Amino acid sequence: MKTEHFRKKLEEQKAKLEAEMGSVGRRSLSVPNDWEVMPTEVGTESDLADQADVVMNRESNAAILSDLEARYDAILAALARIEKKTYGICEVCRKQIEDARLDADPAATTCIEHL
Repeated sequence: MKTEHFRKKLEEQKAKLEAEMGSVGRRSLSVPNDWEVMPTEVGTESDLADQADVVMNRESNAAILSDLEARYDAILAALARIEKKTYGICEVCRKQIEDARLDADPAATTCIEHL
């Protein structure tokens, strides 16, 4: 298995996701290793329509951040598996995950048979 190849792909994806998450959120000040939506002040806008836009944008950013963070967590878990020497092993059948599957999704936890 090309573990270093996959580690590099995972590190690249991790950096990209951190940049994307940084565009809609920030690292949590109260929960280590967690992200939160950028705070916004609601109520400083002059009319209700503008206030509603702020709330809708915040909710949209929260949904985007949630999706990005789930992918980010999967990548961190894959990097941890590399360190523990368990990377590339299917969680269901314990067989080697196909390189083609890991090329498509380096954070994959199952082989093609157990998608």
